[in-house]
Amino acid sequence: MKTIDEIHEIRIQKRKELELRINTNADTREKHILVCHGTGCTSSKSPQILENFRRIIEEKGLENVRVIKTGCFGLCAKGPIVIIRPEDTFYAMVTPEDCEEIIQTHIIEGNRVERLLCKDIDGTKVNSLDELTFYKKQKRIALKNCGVINPENIDEYLAFDGYLALEKVLKEMTAEQVIETITKSGLRGRGGAGFPTGKKWELTKASQDSQKYVVCNADEGDPGAFMDRSILEGDPHSVLEAMEIAGYTIGANKGFIYVRAEYPIAVKRLQTAINQARDYGILGENIFGTGFNFDIEIRLGAGAFVCGEETALLESIEGKRGQPRVKPPYPAQSGLWGKPTLINNVETYANIAQIILKGADWYSSIGTENSKGTKVFALGGNVNNIGLVEVPMGTTLREIVYDIGGGIPNGRDFKAAQTGGPSGGCIPKEHLDTPIDYESLKEIGSMMGSGGLIVMDDTKCMVSLAKFYLEFTVSESCGKCTPCRIGTKRMLELLEKLCAGKGSEEDIDKLEKLASNIRKASVCGLGQSAPNPVISTLKYFRKEFEEHAIDKQCRALECKAMAKIKIDPEKCKGCGLCQKHCPVNAIEGEAREKRIINQEKCIKCGTCLTNCPFHAIGN
Repeated sequence: MKTIDEIHEIRIQKRKELELRINTNADTREKHILVCHGTGCTSSKSPQILENFRRIIEEKGLENVRVIKTGCFGLCAKGPIVIIRPEDTFYAMVTPEDCEEIIQTHIIEGNRVERLLCKDIDGTKVNSLDELTFYKKQKRIALKNCGVINPENIDEYLAFDGYLALEKVLKEMTAEQVIETITKSGLRGRGGAGFPTGKKWELTKASQDSQKYVVCNADEGDPGAFMDRSILEGDPHSVLEAMEIAGYTIGANKGFIYVRAEYPIAVKRLQTAINQARDYGILGENIFGTGFNFDIEIRLGAGAFVCGEETALLESIEGKRGQPRVKPPYPAQSGLWGKPTLINNVETYANIAQIILKGADWYSSIGTENSKGTKVFALGGNVNNIGLVEVPMGTTLREIVYDIGGGIPNGRDFKAAQTGGPSGGCIPKEHLDTPIDYESLKEIGSMMGSGGLIVMDDTKCMVSLAKFYLEFTVSESCGKCTPCRIGTKRMLELLEKLCAGKGSEEDIDKLEKLASNIRKASVCGLGQSAPNPVISTLKYFRKEFEEHAIDKQCRALECKAMAKIKIDPEKCKGCGLCQKHCPVNAIEGEAREKRIINQEKCIKCGTCLTNCPFHAIGN
């Protein structure tokens, strides 16, 4: 256990050591080689890269060189990523075999390894992270330590003002002042609903009971979403600190982090952080000598999507089947084991310490009038710069897709973006300039959700997309209420008919009626929002539904039952790329001649469609 003075000394000394992490002009001969150890880079051999660096440094007897394990840098499309500080050199797609060259050329000889330098979307090599267009419009608050610190070292968190907000709250602020600060900041829940965080804390504090709980919802179930996972992997102490602040504020002494078991790296780093905080006396009894007691436990979820709904999550923590409760009462009045319970998600907590330290006015100056601060998005799909981004609220979809995301691969056109996962909706091309905030997305039939943002190009079928999300919803329905359990199944059957070329106009009308009834009658928010992907695609892409129903045609050629892929002789240049990539040799023609497709051999896989640079292939 450390005294407050000892923690302050660690903070000061460690900050001096780590100044080079954020200051390219740091007066030091030391080099830090930062190796991303997020899930994506880990799957691409970053642990071996880290070990190779350490082995080579030891073999060569190099001094003043450290190799640091970090969380996600964000630009996952370029992983594994290695950054060398203080010069901020950004190496992309590094392999374990590259380590020797980096040490010899960069560390020993003082020259950059040109072939490994990250390239921007226009192909130009960049010398540092800040030069990449991917980062220029971002503002990192929740992600501020990700890619900067070693998440498994509490001293590094302390060096960057870690647990300073907790100390300030315990020594200088009343619970009412904390709530006032959070309320004034305008922070809203980042889990999807956008409920004002300060209001939720106030309601839970007002509930009278000798036992209360603080819960972190880390059950991130949306397809393509990895925001919470990345924060837990890269900066777990930020969540622990915020939960302790919340515990002090509402009068709780116990916290639970509910995280899915499919996140082994996040779980490991969370437990490491909890153990370290306990060892330092920052978590447990008599924190900072103030008499405040608070401890945290991890609870593993089995991956049920419904457990992202707060009351189903509570049921699961209690050891029951994860099913939503009827509300009211709300968790603030009756949550875990019938006790008042505060529930926020990972990203919401990750903002708390910064708001306490920098003030409500600072935070509320970022974003829009009703949507303050920043939002983290997992940017995926048909976009060049797949990765994790954090932008001020009000940033337009166009800026995220084209400026940060680098646009659509292979020169294809943007068709739509899905926000909010299975509970969200599609944003079509005509709304590319929509500001990304709670109200603006709601107005066009979508929602913020937890932060998944899937981009789709013009080769995607919107009927098939709606079917994909309904398949997910049907498989993940807890089955408690009939509208969700049966209604979504009937919707899926109608979509399957349409995609098989067996649907009718009447089926489209049935889809709309079912969607309306499910919205009105389902018990929980997940059931009520389950029809959203269908409703929004019908709103903006109804013509595609009608083509499936009436013309028995899928313009995107995704629905194979209706696809008849042809090569337009007017557009074909005879390059032969389609023929080269066809897996069943269904494309015929000689060199520099226009090609044709043998319909008897064609399996309608769409490989030729995606490989044609002249967009000569279609229905």
